[in-house]
Amino acid sequence: MTESTHHKGFIRHFFGAIGASITWLRRVFTNLLFLLVLLFIGALIFGKEDRLVVPQGAALRVAPTGMLVDQLSAPDGLPAFLTGASGPVETRVKDLVESIDEAAKDKRISSVVLELDYMVGANLSKLEEVGAALQRFKAADKPIYAVGDNFTQAQYFLASYADKVYLNPMGSVLLKGFGAYRNYYKSALDKLKVNFHVFRVGDYKDYIEPYVRDDMSPASRENNQRWINELWGEYTEQVTALRNLPPEAIDEFIEELPQNLKDNNGSWAEAALSSKLVDQLASRIGVIDDLKKSIGASDDNKTYKSIDALAYLRNQKLTHIPRPGSKSGKIGLITASGAIIDGEAPAGQIGSKSLGDLIADAREKKVHALVLRIDSGGGSAFASEAIRQELLATRDAGIPVVISMGSVTASGGYWIATAGDRIWASPSTITGSIGVFGAFPTFEDSMEAVGIYNDGVGTSELAASMRLDRALPEAAASVLQQGVENTYARFLRIVAEARGSTPEEVNKIAQGQVWTGRAAQQLGLVDELGNLNDAIEGAAQLANLEDYQVEEIKRPLSPMEKFLRALTDNVDARIASSVKANLPLAAWLNTLEPALAPLSDLQSYRDPRALYVRCLMCRAP
Repeated sequence: MTESTHHKGFIRHFFGAIGASITWLRRVFTNLLFLLVLLFIGALIFGKEDRLVVPQGAALRVAPTGMLVDQLSAPDGLPAFLTGASGPVETRVKDLVESIDEAAKDKRISSVVLELDYMVGANLSKLEEVGAALQRFKAADKPIYAVGDNFTQAQYFLASYADKVYLNPMGSVLLKGFGAYRNYYKSALDKLKVNFHVFRVGDYKDYIEPYVRDDMSPASRENNQRWINELWGEYTEQVTALRNLPPEAIDEFIEELPQNLKDNNGSWAEAALSSKLVDQLASRIGVIDDLKKSIGASDDNKTYKSIDALAYLRNQKLTHIPRPGSKSGKIGLITASGAIIDGEAPAGQIGSKSLGDLIADAREKKVHALVLRIDSGGGSAFASEAIRQELLATRDAGIPVVISMGSVTASGGYWIATAGDRIWASPSTITGSIGVFGAFPTFEDSMEAVGIYNDGVGTSELAASMRLDRALPEAAASVLQQGVENTYARFLRIVAEARGSTPEEVNKIAQGQVWTGRAAQQLGLVDELGNLNDAIEGAAQLANLEDYQVEEIKRPLSPMEKFLRALTDNVDARIASSVKANLPLAAWLNTLEPALAPLSDLQSYRDPRALYVRCLMCRAP
């Protein structure tokens, strides 16, 4: 090796070492910076929360964001507004109700201001539950104000509880009625040469119709039109009564909207004002000035004096921590929301094992009564039965079980509900849909069209059954149909035994027919009409409790889930909603989501025998 070569090698190693050192330092610095950011966020989220000072005479600011839900979905990644993922943020109904009820008793709270622009939607029963809390607030002689740039149908339902409704002069009240529409895929599946094998019992069991028809069947149309009309009647009856309008006022507003707009120079706001749907047209600045006069100004004089409802609720829970043993009784509350599947499931779905474990946990806690809040259109028949058995075991242990139906408790949801000592539903709950179906697609023709064939040998005809790449043998089809019929007969027996009837009588109101809660009570499918609070009080009566506390029983979040949930809770949800609404791709995907829902549902089909108790149209308005 020459001196020159040695010199070059030394220089190369010297600068290589420097480069490696710089790379190492950069990685260390980056990791330390990332760790510091995490520690900073964690300190903000999990650090000791200062107790808020509730200003004397402040308004409770009720500003829900996203969808109103019974159960928050499990956090499974970064907050949705950071990723552009589809699906809005959520607000739990129980939290809103508790904050409003607390404020009704709090002498520091003078009023409620409903700011509804960022509430994406809610089922009617959930709106009614919040509305009932608003009525209790009004009964305490405290006024309610509603503020909106625009009011959707769901937003306006809550706004109608207000003593005074403000609307932006460039805004609108968009009332259009309820509807039940779906996409149908038969022709598309035919073009793709997909053979969809369907096995069902019940003339009205229409969950599977999108795969085998291009339109709604006459039976499905008749059934859905009935309950849609009943729910719309519930909506219009309550809104017109709250606004002191004639019973036909809402329907007339919708029917006469073109002429009404013409009479008001095309102004939606003026049309709403002339129809007495709102009380005053005012800009955002004008509304704040008006509320400052009615309620009082904030310390910085920028807005009206207020406290956020959810922050107020957290503060109240910190301030009023119940002392151990201060209540003589304990009522367990479990929320079960989403499709019913076998095994484990996160929040937002109902897993037979995960929910069963919670019910068993309630027994171990020795609660005096258990309230199960169900919000589900059904799912796996096997999973539904496994959950029902857990509830029966709870009753056998001497613990009364009360079912509180949410917006939807149909098919598999109703299967589970039959295990309750008492069943409560709201008038606008969607329930029933007592029927069973089996579904199995095969793709042998699709594969042959591109030159892929399947062949082989087996010990019996059934050895080749239940394969996606082979035609379904007749023997397998017979087995599946008999399984559907047997499960339906079992469903009828379960309902008959629970409701003191006979399978023959239950069959008359079954066959997949969907009912509102009010109709279901008249038919004997539910016992009482009322909300979750009513069901809890009913459970206390069954357990002979005068003094009790409610303990929510739920799956504990993992440390990462806690972090993600807290991170989501601590960002400004209005920013999240605004960002998501303005992401073009996300907005477009949101419009596709309802259309593709039946296809995405197929992914959750994992019943051991491919038997399902699920309702197609059971997505309440």
